[in-house]
Amino acid sequence: MTWYKNRIFLSAVVLITGISIYFIFATSANKPAHGDTTPEKQVALTVNIEVPQQQNLPRQINANGNIAAWQEAIVSSEADGLRLAEIYVNVGDRVRKDQLLARFDPETVTADLAQAEATLAEALANKDEASTNAQRARQLKNTGALSELQIDQYLAADKTARARVQQAKAQVQYQRLRLEKTRVLAPDDGVISARSATVGNVANRGNELFRLIRQERLEWRAELTAAELPYLKPGMSAVLRTTAGTELTGRIRALAPALDLQTRNAIVYVDITPTPQQQLGVKAGMFAQGAFHVGEISALTVSQSALVSREGFHYLFAVDEAGNVSEIKVDIGQLYQGRFEILTGLRPDMRIVTRGASFLNHGEKVRVNPLPIGGAAQ
Repeated sequence: MTWYKNRIFLSAVVLITGISIYFIFATSANKPAHGDTTPEKQVALTVNIEVPQQQNLPRQINANGNIAAWQEAIVSSEADGLRLAEIYVNVGDRVRKDQLLARFDPETVTADLAQAEATLAEALANKDEASTNAQRARQLKNTGALSELQIDQYLAADKTARARVQQAKAQVQYQRLRLEKTRVLAPDDGVISARSATVGNVANRGNELFRLIRQERLEWRAELTAAELPYLKPGMSAVLRTTAGTELTGRIRALAPALDLQTRNAIVYVDITPTPQQQLGVKAGMFAQGAFHVGEISALTVSQSALVSREGFHYLFAVDEAGNVSEIKVDIGQLYQGRFEILTGLRPDMRIVTRGASFLNHGEKVRVNPLPIGGAAQ
């Protein structure tokens, strides 16, 4: 029995010794060589690279705004208490200056004019009689046939009669003017943009009847920030596109003298002249996006494919001589002919990944393609 126990004990010792030797050799095999403390990075991807280009770019300022009438004339009633008898135009009609738009019933005014003319005729007759009496009184003044009081009365009556004639003439002129105002005329060439006139309505003086876009001229009211205003001046050209897809050109007429206190933006007024074909797609009240061309600038640019957008920010990936990748946060400007303007974060000597950048992360290692697309090896 003792011999059997000793045999089991020796077997356990041999097994433990063997396991210990195995772990010792396994640990030795996994240790790095002398002087090598980090494992070599694995190549993540083969990429194309380029060096940023210094390029002259057209400088443009983008803006949004509404299209509005250059000037909108309000045609109001100048007659008071008259019934609107006829309307000759409607919304969208093109009219000429002094064209008849509507007419009020002139019967009441015609009657008032006839009464005023009759009053004038009576005043003229009274004036003639008073003038004759005054002339006689002057002739008899030195004869003693009339007293001084009577002479003064005849002379005063003559002056009163003349004043009443002037008053009657003014009343006739007023009634003739009222009769003229029963005809509603266009104040300028243009297009009718609104109509509130209704046949049969009794209008008061000052009631709006029509709205007229003068000369059919439209303008784009672009909103810009205070920082952008110094680059603009009257006469500069602009290109804009409406929500209907119509592309228009225009020129700056004026810059607003003050900024809006709420938005801190200023209005730039751009005259636009649509062609007859474009007028169907351009209306006052439309929203439009556009740009002002203000010259050229020199800037660093990279290919559009090099830019990576993550979480609302823009990044480029630069590669050093050893193939290590660095993530660079940049600010971008305009896109021109397939290349982005880089405002900050980029140096001219950097080697930028142009193909495969979206699959990379900071610190990875890549292999540079010796023949990148679009040029020789960098």
